[in-house]
Amino acid sequence: MTFLRTILIILLIFFGLRILFRFLKPYIMHYVAKKANEKFGEMADRYKSRTSPQEPEGKTTIVNESGQRSGSKKSVGEYIDYEEID
Repeated sequence: MTFLRTILIILLIFFGLRILFRFLKPYIMHYVAKKANEKFGEMADRYKSRTSPQEPEGKTTIVNESGQRSGSKKSVGEYIDYEEID
């Protein structure tokens, strides 16, 4: 008789928790989404402050690095066209 009573108590606790979580799930999901939104917002603010220019918006500046050239004058080598043989 005690075995049957123990099984019934375990089943009641199990189904009671399922029903309880069914009602609490929207609140838990809302809390988790709010916390994730806050964390992503903080990360975005940190990224934006790190990458934002100090100049006013709309001003364009061009920076040329003297060490790099757009066209290379070096001769790389001869071009060889290979043909496939079946």
